[in-house]
Amino acid sequence: MVTRLIGSELSRQLGVSVIVENKPGAGTVIGVDYVAKQPADGYTLVCVANSFTANKTLVKNLPYDTARDLRPVALMGLSEHVLATHPDSGLKTLADLKKAASDEPGTLTYASFGNGTSAHLSAAALCQKLGIDMVHVPYKGQGPALTDLLGGQVSVMFGNWSEFRAHVERGKLVALGMATLQRSRFAPGIPTLAEQGAPIESNSWQGLLAPAGTPDAIVRRINAEVNQALAAPNVREVFARGGIVEQSGSVEQFAAFVSSETAKYADIIQRAHITLG
Repeated sequence: MVTRLIGSELSRQLGVSVIVENKPGAGTVIGVDYVAKQPADGYTLVCVANSFTANKTLVKNLPYDTARDLRPVALMGLSEHVLATHPDSGLKTLADLKKAASDEPGTLTYASFGNGTSAHLSAAALCQKLGIDMVHVPYKGQGPALTDLLGGQVSVMFGNWSEFRAHVERGKLVALGMATLQRSRFAPGIPTLAEQGAPIESNSWQGLLAPAGTPDAIVRRINAEVNQALAAPNVREVFARGGIVEQSGSVEQFAAFVSSETAKYADIIQRAHITLG
């Protein structure tokens, strides 16, 4: 949604057609590899998310080099995560989760959007910080995982607040904490995990990359156009309605963000001995 919304705005601003093409497969590797091998002329970009930074450590024999073959252009949006559970679990706080996991090791489960996704890695990091063990249950996307969380088939899950909000407000889910370092403006009444002793920052972000070698002037022009699109009233309205935090900034800021995310996930993956096999 973020990519199509920004693409539509860029089309209006630049006076050219901006086409969004889906190239799924191999945890986003197929789409990223396709763009990495395109002409470096600024006409072909790839929208990436958390998986791009995790795949550098998680995927053996990547067909591209994340640093050598692609260059950051612009960060666009970020969806904050909440850690939630089913009301029947009896869990209300992070302390409750730690006690339950400690009393009966290996009995609690956590769902994710799939192996190596932000929801998976954030839960693995939480287990590391709390010194507990939970069983990972991967799903093919957030939808089916959320369905089983609502049905009580899994114990907890990190997920986008925008898609969990209605269920929390109706009492169908219990929010154990927001995975933000400060209270979210979208959910100011929910304590953060950091407040409860586990500074976990979990989210789903979207950013644009270009093939390496794309001229600096073109990259900076696209970055400026994306920032302008993010400031458009209709974009701000859709983002606010969807609980998405606008992430405008410079090329250098996005490059630093990608580097930081890559290092963060590498540490989690290596410490938890996570593999895709």
